[in-house]
Amino acid sequence: MIFRDEAFEVLKKYNKEPFHIQHALTVEAVMKWYAQELGYSSDADYWGIIGLLHDIDFELYPDEHCLKAPQLLRENGFDEDVIHSVCSHGYGITVPCGETIDVEPVHEMEKVLFAADELTGLIWAAALMRPSKSTKDMELKSLKKKYKSKGFAAGCSRDVIERGAEQLGWELDKLLLMTLQAMAANEDLINSQMASLG
Repeated sequence: MIFRDEAFEVLKKYNKEPFHIQHALTVEAVMKWYAQELGYSSDADYWGIIGLLHDIDFELYPDEHCLKAPQLLRENGFDEDVIHSVCSHGYGITVPCGETIDVEPVHEMEKVLFAADELTGLIWAAALMRPSKSTKDMELKSLKKKYKSKGFAAGCSRDVIERGAEQLGWELDKLLLMTLQAMAANEDLINSQMASLG
């Protein structure tokens, strides 16, 4: 049994930058939302914890992302299922140290994480360009325009997002819309969580 508060403390042990904490909280909220939508409501907290921990090694070891995570997670008592799920969001990606992540997403949860992770970054970047600085008044067509602009949020890999949609068997528009809805539904919660961190 994994408790969310314990998982959050472990995350904060290795992640101090507000940007990385906010991304973790965003992906946690999006994963919980997807669990509810896709019929896994009884596992929503677990989906959320995987989202919370998915970048546990990124701040300290960006060149070895998904390679250092197993060690950090094992040291903190997480089991191999958690480790597999966390590392699977890097599947097929060659990290800066030159290794390609070979942990394949198997469960639908892992496929959602793979698909939605990069996309949350792109959606957040698009929100910050809006007068409202919010996802809550963003429409799909506005998001698609930003998505198609290759220079916009260039660090968010369209290839990974599209491979994620393909692994789920979804049209890209479905993934874009659902992830936007998930972020809009949880924006106030994420903001309040960030504010409470001071």
